[in-house]
Amino acid sequence: MAQTQRTSAVKAPNPRRASRACGRALVAFAILLAAAPVSAGGLDPSLVGTWRLVRFESRVADGQVRHPMGERVEGQMVYTEAGRISTHIMRAGRAAFASGDRARGTDAETREAFVGYLAYYGTYAVDAAAGTIHHHIAGASFPNWIGTTQVRQFVIDGDELTITTPPLQAAGEALTTVLVWARVSR
Repeated sequence: MAQTQRTSAVKAPNPRRASRACGRALVAFAILLAAAPVSAGGLDPSLVGTWRLVRFESRVADGQVRHPMGERVEGQMVYTEAGRISTHIMRAGRAAFASGDRARGTDAETREAFVGYLAYYGTYAVDAAAGTIHHHIAGASFPNWIGTTQVRQFVIDGDELTITTPPLQAAGEALTTVLVWARVSR
């Protein structure tokens, strides 16, 4: 007796369709994650907006002034209503790479570019009672900060924000830095 083979009526999944569906799901998840408000800690609505760096000054324990990024520093910081932060600080007038290729700078060019630029992003929370802001770092140009929480003292006076760091190591010295920011927009 001859056996007949049955063929299944179920079709094999289309890999292109599955890939597109997976991609759409990942994009939707990323959008939801980026738009979700931060739940840890409080937020201060007076921080929300874009800020321009007006002064960057560091001091050693005996009060001597240092300028680890040079005397002319530029920067921008953005706090969102959803509890996100993005900060960029750079030495003004940094030299361009001679090669014009960011991956082919000389060791000296690369070091100068790295030392003269600090950027990070993540979330933030405010401890109003302590007068501190907590920057929860998700990504940073200085890899040692990734996954850390940087705590800063802060004061808002009208459209001026002053942030003071605890002593941090820079160029072999423990420096307390005061950053003064002016509001650009809300």
